[in-house]
Amino acid sequence: MRTSVLTLALCAASLVDAIPGVAQQVCLPMPRLLTVTPMGGRAGTIVEVAITHQHVDAAQELLFSTPTITAKPVLAADGKPVPDRFVVTIAPDAPLGVHDARILSRLGVSSPRAFAVGDLQEVVRTASNTSIAAALPLPLNSICNATTTDRAIDFYSFRAVKGGRVVVECNTLGIDSKLNAVVIVADAEGNDLLVSRNGGLLDFTPPRDGTYLVKVHGLAFQGGSEQIYRLSLREVPGTGPAARQDVTRRVSAFSWPPEGLSAQALTADTEPNDGPGPPQKISLPCDISGSFVPANDADVFEFPAKKGDVWWVEVASERLGMNTDPFVLVQRVTTTDGKETLTDVAELDDIAHPMKPGTFIPASTYTGPPYISGSPDVLGKITIPEDGIYRLRLHDLLGGPGTDAGSIYRLVIRQASPDFALVSWAAHLQM
Repeated sequence: MRTSVLTLALCAASLVDAIPGVAQQVCLPMPRLLTVTPMGGRAGTIVEVAITHQHVDAAQELLFSTPTITAKPVLAADGKPVPDRFVVTIAPDAPLGVHDARILSRLGVSSPRAFAVGDLQEVVRTASNTSIAAALPLPLNSICNATTTDRAIDFYSFRAVKGGRVVVECNTLGIDSKLNAVVIVADAEGNDLLVSRNGGLLDFTPPRDGTYLVKVHGLAFQGGSEQIYRLSLREVPGTGPAARQDVTRRVSAFSWPPEGLSAQALTADTEPNDGPGPPQKISLPCDISGSFVPANDADVFEFPAKKGDVWWVEVASERLGMNTDPFVLVQRVTTTDGKETLTDVAELDDIAHPMKPGTFIPASTYTGPPYISGSPDVLGKITIPEDGIYRLRLHDLLGGPGTDAGSIYRLVIRQASPDFALVSWAAHLQM
């Protein structure tokens, strides 16, 4: 018996030695923060939020990308933390905009989700509002945090005066939502007046004093905790482009804004400057705000320039969240015997992708980011060939949506100088 046991042990040892060593890796799941509800708050206030997550046994802390926002667990009557609920304190000096929220658990720090800080009154929808009779009243200059109702329409009501300007915006992609929102402004009986199916923003001038409705639903009438939105109603003076809610930055926006650019443009485009009428006269450098209105509008600017000058021409529109594709044509103007001649100097179109999209070839080699980061916006330079007068013609190749709110652009022309952009991305290797 002893001999048999010894022989069996030796055979087992020989078998183990014959098997090549194989490295074993244990990859724990990455914690994911799915939603933070409500999705933001007003600076200088305290708000209670609920979170949902994945691959997290228990959320120990809720962290933010700015120290001006802090969170503590909600405590039950017995003093124990309520799971997945936190009291968030937003300091009065918290920067306005979108910040990252993450949860800390035993598996580490989670992926981020957007948490917006604004300066408007914040409302949270807590009851069903899927009919005109149940419409939730919203004051002007407020933001409502909500999720779409499955196979239904969310109704809101507001009071407005004739001729006043009300901008209605449903922010979704800018706060990491999966919602493709349809937003409608209607009269008190529910008859549609304005509809947005691809931008979530409507610039509304009430035809009379009274109560109006806002209807919100998903394009496919889907609902759920990840179909979140922030619906804002703002009174906006004047007729110029209206500012939009702050959003998370797109990959294509890494090159915007230029260093030292002011928050507001120094000049606005002056209509009419798009056809038989005279072009708008400007001097360089310049910083101009405008919009592609009406549809198929082309704005023309005229300026003097000297031979050998090099200017950077930049147009931001898609990078501002617009569904646009700007195009710039620069021409030299010469006049002979009273006849004007235009000579093309430069055509400026899309911003090329500064990084080649990556591929996994071979499987363990990573060559770049798995996305493209260019933009339909314009960024290029022109070299002035001769002293004289030049014209810059700017239009939207998509034709423009025909509304100020949906076709904003910013034209910046500045002297060329050396510059760079530093871009980084996570490398996910396949082993």
